[in-house]
Amino acid sequence: MIGGGYVGLVSGACFAEFGNEVAVVEADPVKLAALQDGRMPIYEPGLEQLVAENVKAGRLFFGDDLAEALQGAEAVFIAVGTPSRRGDGHADLSYVYAAVEQVAKTLNHYAVIVTKSTVPVGTGRRVAEIIRSTRPDADFDVASNPEFLREGSAIGDFMRPDRVVIGTESERAREVLRRLYRPLYLIEAPIVFTTIETAELIKYAANSFLAMKVTFINEMADLCEKVGADVHDVARGIGLDGRIGRKFLHPGPGFGGSCFPKDTLALVRIAQDAGAPSRLVETVVSVNEARKAGMALRVVAACDGSVRGKTIAVLGLTFKPETDDMRDSPAIPIVSRLVEGGAVVRVFDPEGMSQARPMLPASVIYCRDAIDAATGADALVVITEWNEFRAIVPAKLKSAMAGSIVVDLRNVYDPVAMAQVGFAYRSIGRPDGGVEEAG
Repeated sequence: MIGGGYVGLVSGACFAEFGNEVAVVEADPVKLAALQDGRMPIYEPGLEQLVAENVKAGRLFFGDDLAEALQGAEAVFIAVGTPSRRGDGHADLSYVYAAVEQVAKTLNHYAVIVTKSTVPVGTGRRVAEIIRSTRPDADFDVASNPEFLREGSAIGDFMRPDRVVIGTESERAREVLRRLYRPLYLIEAPIVFTTIETAELIKYAANSFLAMKVTFINEMADLCEKVGADVHDVARGIGLDGRIGRKFLHPGPGFGGSCFPKDTLALVRIAQDAGAPSRLVETVVSVNEARKAGMALRVVAACDGSVRGKTIAVLGLTFKPETDDMRDSPAIPIVSRLVEGGAVVRVFDPEGMSQARPMLPASVIYCRDAIDAATGADALVVITEWNEFRAIVPAKLKSAMAGSIVVDLRNVYDPVAMAQVGFAYRSIGRPDGGVEEAG
């Protein structure tokens, strides 16, 4: 497994749990030292224990010696980052190609070279070209095996997947990967074999479709506010249709994270380059960016048009709960805009505080818990729906705050309960989203 980041680490640990011997190659000395010491460089529920158990069992190893890791390896997974390239939105494949070239120079036996990273259509063919030009005598096949891991539930997604997609034209490669995924055959998980190009496109198509569902329900939430409907009832009413499904129909401040923003943008570029522009995905990208930027304006409006000199408490910074990932989180533009408007911003997140520091303005105050963040605040904003925030008794929040304004961008709280303790409560897409202070 080339790369000990989110995808490589989770995939490597799960493959080891299947009973395979897995060597994870990580070039970053700080990250490698942490892994060898049993410390996880990311937060993912259950991951630390899974890694520890498989290291102890002798099935999982971490190192930076590629030649040693490749000894006897039947499959070599490329799981390095493919961030959006600055300036044009294309996926940056420099890390992928560098890893492939290193593997080609070192490999001395047959192996399947598998792209686990999310890569544009055509990357697998280019990988084969790089290997052939670097080592004309190399004995190999290329496959695409995209990951479909949700942060916060990645281990379950790997162990009990909706499907596994494998793209390759080689029966020899298919057999290697069938054996690797044999435990999933035993639980009858669907294994979908396709061409390389199809597998590469499936990943982008899946994430873009889910991003469209998120964006659609966010736009329906805006419409609900105008016509007096309830977006949660709308989501349930359409989600019970088996053709639509209930997942990813939760209104909020816009999608973020390591996948949806970069993958939708990359698909836009792939489609444009292929001469088949995806207008739907292009719109999703622009609507989502505008939504994230506009969420701060809801807070400003709730504060009578200005946050200057006011103390604002923010609960939740990561793009979703059960992760420490701050990439493209809606909290970044929201908090930045509030600070620019002259607010004193106090924040708390259960896992994302250290990751947030370099991404947020220097004046932001980091607090020890939710009540600490709310203490003395004129207004409170919920950005990430961590379960511990749901458990807070409204009266406890009210007694800690100096003001009575709550802007709930995840619809965590019950509007009636909030109004009963004196909050001027605003949520997303509910007719009671603008409940004013009781009495």
